[in-house]
Amino acid sequence: MSVIFLMTTIVLYFVGTGFYLAYLVRRSEALSRVSLVITGVGFLSHSIALAARMVAENQMPLTSSHDAISFFSWALVLVFLIVELRHRIHILGSFILPLALISLVSAAALPREVPTLEPVLKTVWLHVTLSILGTVGFAVAFVAGIMYLIQDRLLKSKRFNVLYSKLPPLDFLDHLNQQSIVLGFPLLTLGIIVGAVSAEFTKGSFVSWNPEQTWALVTWVFYFAVLLGRLTIGWRAKRAAYLTIIGFAGVILTFIGVIVKGHGPGA
Repeated sequence: MSVIFLMTTIVLYFVGTGFYLAYLVRRSEALSRVSLVITGVGFLSHSIALAARMVAENQMPLTSSHDAISFFSWALVLVFLIVELRHRIHILGSFILPLALISLVSAAALPREVPTLEPVLKTVWLHVTLSILGTVGFAVAFVAGIMYLIQDRLLKSKRFNVLYSKLPPLDFLDHLNQQSIVLGFPLLTLGIIVGAVSAEFTKGSFVSWNPEQTWALVTWVFYFAVLLGRLTIGWRAKRAAYLTIIGFAGVILTFIGVIVKGHGPGA
C-alpha cells in the first residue's frame, strides 16, 4: 500500500510543481491556490505512505537511503506548508516543491529494502531524524538564498516584472535565511552527537573518519562558521546567500556519497 501512495504523491507533486512554475511567470493568483491544494493533498498522501511503511516494517523506516530521502522530502513540504500558512509567501512553493519532487523521485529509484539492525542500533532512527530535520533547515536557507539573489538582481537591473512583484522583500528573505540556519544547525548538531554515541557503543569509536563522516563534519564546521558570522560579525544579505548555497552543495555531496557507496543511514 505504501508504494501506491508514494507513486500518487509523486504524481501530485509533479502536477503541483507544474502549476507553481507556471505561477512564476503568470499573474494569476488562482494558480497559487490550485498549487497549494494539490501540494496539500500530495502531502497527505505522502504522510499515509510513510505511516504505511512504518506499520509494514514494524519500526521507524529511516535506516535505508530510500526512507531517509523520502522523509527529507516530506519534512521539506511540511516546513513549506507551515511558512505558507503563516506568511502567505506563495512563490516559495515554486522553489521548494521542485526540490521535494526531485528528492522523492530519487528516493523512489533507490532500493526499498530495510537493513536488519542489531538491537543496539534500533535507535539509529533518532540520529537520522535529527540530521534530516537539520538538513531541511539548510535546504530552506538555500532556497531563501536563491530567491534573495534573484530579487537583488531584478532590483539592480530595474526589471520590475511579474517575478519581482511576487518575490518577498529582501529583508524577509534574509531573515528567512538566517532563521532556517538557526533552527537547522542545532538539529544537525544533535543528530551528529547521537550518531557518534551510537558509533561508540557499536564500533568502539565516536568517529571512523570514512569519507561520508568526514564530509558531514566539514559541512557542520562550514555552517557553524556561517552561523557565527551571522550572529556575531553581522554577515548579511548577498554574502550569506552565497554561503548557504555553497553549504547546501556540501550537504548534497554527502547524500550522494552515502548512496553511491550503497550505505543506508544505519551504516
